[in-house]
Amino acid sequence: MSGELEQILLQLTQPDNAIIQQATAQLKLAFKDPAIIPALCAVMTGSQNTQIRQSAAVMLRMRVKKHWKKISPDHRESLKAVVLKAFQQETEHTVRHSLSQLSAVMVKHETPDRWPALFTLLNQSTKSNNPMDRQVGLLLLSKVVESNPEPFKPHYRQLLQLFGTVLRDLDNPTAMYYSILTLTAMTAYTGTEEMNLMRSLIPTLIIALRHLIKADQDQASEAMEVFDELMESEVSIMVPHITEIVHFCLEVSADTTLTDSLRVKALSCIAFLIRLKSKTVLKQKLLNPILQTVFPVLSAAPPPGEEDPEDEENSNEDDTDNESPKHFAAQVIDTMALHMPPEKLFHQLMPLTQACLASDNPYERKAGLMCLAVLAEGCADHIRTKMLSSMLQTVCQSLSDSNQVVRSAGLFALGQFSEHLQPEVSKYCAELMPLLLGYMSALNQAKIGHVTKAFYALENFLENLGSEIEPYLPTLMETMLSALSNAENLKLKELAVSAIGAIANAAKEKLVPYFLPVIESLKGFLTDTRDEMRSLQTQALDTLSVLARTIGKEVFSPLAAECVQLGLNLTNTIDDPDLRRCTYSLFSAVSTVSPDCLNPHLTAITTIMLLSLKSTEGVTAHLEEDKTFVLLDDDDDDDEAQGDTILDEEGTDNVDPDIAGFSVENAYIDEKEDTCDALGEIAFNTGAAFQPFLESSFQQVYELRDFPHEDVLRAAFVAMGQFCRAQHKVWQENPTEADHQALQKLLGVVLPSFLEAVHSERERQVVMGVLEAMNAVLKACQGEALQSPGRLQEISQAIRDVLKKRTVCQDGGGDEADDEEQQAEYDAMLQEFAGEGIPLLASAVPAETFQPYLNELLPLIMNKAKLSYTVADRSFSVGTLGEILQSLVNVSGGRACAGKLSNQLLPVLVAGVRDSDSEVRNNSVFALGALAQAAGPLVARDYPMMLSLFSNLLSKEQDRRVIDNLCAALCRMIMSNMEGVPLEQVFPALLARLPLKEDMEENKTVYSCLAMLYSQNPALVLSQIKPIVSASSHVLGTNDLDTETQNTLVMLLRDVAQRHSKEFEVAMKSLPAEQKMKLTGAVSQS
Repeated sequence: MSGELEQILLQLTQPDNAIIQQATAQLKLAFKDPAIIPALCAVMTGSQNTQIRQSAAVMLRMRVKKHWKKISPDHRESLKAVVLKAFQQETEHTVRHSLSQLSAVMVKHETPDRWPALFTLLNQSTKSNNPMDRQVGLLLLSKVVESNPEPFKPHYRQLLQLFGTVLRDLDNPTAMYYSILTLTAMTAYTGTEEMNLMRSLIPTLIIALRHLIKADQDQASEAMEVFDELMESEVSIMVPHITEIVHFCLEVSADTTLTDSLRVKALSCIAFLIRLKSKTVLKQKLLNPILQTVFPVLSAAPPPGEEDPEDEENSNEDDTDNESPKHFAAQVIDTMALHMPPEKLFHQLMPLTQACLASDNPYERKAGLMCLAVLAEGCADHIRTKMLSSMLQTVCQSLSDSNQVVRSAGLFALGQFSEHLQPEVSKYCAELMPLLLGYMSALNQAKIGHVTKAFYALENFLENLGSEIEPYLPTLMETMLSALSNAENLKLKELAVSAIGAIANAAKEKLVPYFLPVIESLKGFLTDTRDEMRSLQTQALDTLSVLARTIGKEVFSPLAAECVQLGLNLTNTIDDPDLRRCTYSLFSAVSTVSPDCLNPHLTAITTIMLLSLKSTEGVTAHLEEDKTFVLLDDDDDDDEAQGDTILDEEGTDNVDPDIAGFSVENAYIDEKEDTCDALGEIAFNTGAAFQPFLESSFQQVYELRDFPHEDVLRAAFVAMGQFCRAQHKVWQENPTEADHQALQKLLGVVLPSFLEAVHSERERQVVMGVLEAMNAVLKACQGEALQSPGRLQEISQAIRDVLKKRTVCQDGGGDEADDEEQQAEYDAMLQEFAGEGIPLLASAVPAETFQPYLNELLPLIMNKAKLSYTVADRSFSVGTLGEILQSLVNVSGGRACAGKLSNQLLPVLVAGVRDSDSEVRNNSVFALGALAQAAGPLVARDYPMMLSLFSNLLSKEQDRRVIDNLCAALCRMIMSNMEGVPLEQVFPALLARLPLKEDMEENKTVYSCLAMLYSQNPALVLSQIKPIVSASSHVLGTNDLDTETQNTLVMLLRDVAQRHSKEFEVAMKSLPAEQKMKLTGAVSQS
């Protein structure tokens, strides 16, 4: 048979389609015969034609992979012998490669201990004196270990010793390459006993890589993945050698003669190390050498006649596959900003940045701006409080630079500042808006690439302006609406649609006058089915979602049902992940305005959304070679194959040896993330109507808790929390036992998975999302979330571990005394999310139950109030203390608990009232008021000291929010223990500071206090009726008061007007006419 087989294989290589088709048909027939295995073996070892030997090896591999169970035991044994024999006699590399892949597939089924001859061959060849034999042995070794690393574990020590020798054989770079590939495959399975051996290999490995770079840059680039693998699975192996590794990666990054891919590998390795081990990087004094190398890469000019990818006119903004060293150099600085204390970073970084900004070379100026831009996210607090105006000035100057490359970078920086430096950056509205509107006025003349950057900056700036946008609305909307109706360019329309979304976020119901023309345009885009409209449609859906959330229920509700229908039509007719993602977001926005519109469609909506979560679309396996032969192996067209797969317990091979790796397209990642977000919100807003879909939705989301991408993972955890809150809401609205059990069952699955993630998840962003989701569940479900025995203790323990930096994402177990005060801002933010859980626990259970846990947690919070900590830390510390005291007001045993804590807390809060930062003062004043309210008479002895402190502050405080909180704190003191306050002095001083200007929520406290005083001491209130009437006239009928407080105030004034009409009339006289009318109206309405 082998002769015919060779003939058929030869025909497959002919350039004639008809011959190939005929040969394929013959081959399919031949595959029905069990003798195909020995025949292929014979061709593989006997044919003179290299290509045919290789084809035979590839076909055998496919046969083995799919149908190992069907191959008879005799054939299996002979195959094992033949493969090794062929491997030893083969001289062609391509065939050897295919043979090693065939062996790799066999090792999956036939573990090494059942194939001793394989070991013998590996042993002989890898130790041979002939360099070629060694190289070939190592090729075979790398393939079989990659295919199934675990069975080789007993031999790891021996292998590591072998690599120690091979990696020193600098004249045989290919052998080094195969050794490093094998090492990479083993890393994830290495146990503690091999650690030291592996650690000692690192210096040798670095030397080997240096030589491999000289010999073959592509191989070296692949071999450098060994570092990624080590960092992923066992970073402690690298820590002792971190200095050598960083210096090696810096050498590679700086060498412009090397390929981009190699330099990018080196830069991303540095970024990864900073992410995992920023403290070590700082301690080993590596920050400066890294910056000295990264800056020249960041500021390099592109080759003559070329531009950087982001500056090319037709560059696609969403094209994130910018694999250039320059792009990764910026990422290194971005990673530093996210993972290092700003003080330490800026000290070394700013001189380099300033030198760039002052340079005559436009690419250096661009580098300086890019650097400022990427600092904004990670070092936001530091920039906002210490250097915002000078940095903004630099960026604004760059917008009028003579070079467009610099102007573009300036717009990017402004967009980043607007996104991350709120609310301070919005205060520069008057300076920035004219610059940005200047760009808008020249829309049609400018190049679209540059206009895109101007829109990016404008949108991010507008988004957060709030009511400050009002004076600019007419100009902005005229520009955008004219672009929608007149622009030829679809990209320009898309930018305008996106900008309208940003404008709506700020303007809210003030956008109503423009609503109809905007909606007409959006509908037009959404019903146009041409392919080129796709990205404009995606944007239109996004903006429609923003309008649903911002324009006001009355205006949007009439459109809600039509929006749902539009969305369903789009998902039914167009298969596009971005479009689906935005449709789901639209459904979820509609659920906030009129959930009833979704109810009839929930079956259809949840069905497509769950398909999006299940789908593996967009996950691409990278095959190692072109699969010419796949057409031959269609499972033999017989039913038996079906049975074979079901019975075959090895049929679920996770790793296909032909697959060199997976990549997931960003669009599908975004789709999964947004699907989770939308499902959770829809479940919560549609309530009981969602019940039939809750379990299947939860199951699908829960399965994503190991998803390899952090954004999807975070969204899955957040959605799990939403499902708990949805179930709780349903149970509260209709308290049945079945719903109560369903809630407890959900909480019993979700909370343990939250706690597990807090302890063991590596990505800080994910843990922040989990803590936020857990806080939302605690806030909604209160004591219900703590029913399970031990749950309160577990949650308190998790909070404590985060505050003590003991979790995996905090590089747990680090140096305890490691200048604790300085840390990256995001690390501090993580601790804030944990701290926010404490007041929620305090308000969910009786005070005596929580007291032992509170005693452990309080010192960790109070510690951050020290002056050596940052403003953000101090503000968080006293703010959390205030929230905890506020929680104790309403729980049983709260008063006694607050009384016990007062001696401990007073010194911290009093120091906070004297802080130089207004936010710290504000939170401390609030906390003292909350202490008075919670502890009441138990802190009566401290009233004189508190009053004198407040009186002192009131005489000199400039910040309006602090003054508002002072008024509220005095009111809490009065309501809690009136006897302790000398009202004759305090009451007039308090009224003199009304109406409140910034913290309107405290109006409730102030007017509740007034009402209480009027009921207990009417003469006092009457004596001050003039300032009371004046203050009331400012707040009645406005949004500054909630309905309940409005009613309280109106009742009080009405009573005064009836019982003491003369005094009331006198007080009214001094009011301006408009306010007089408003008050008279309010009081006389019955």
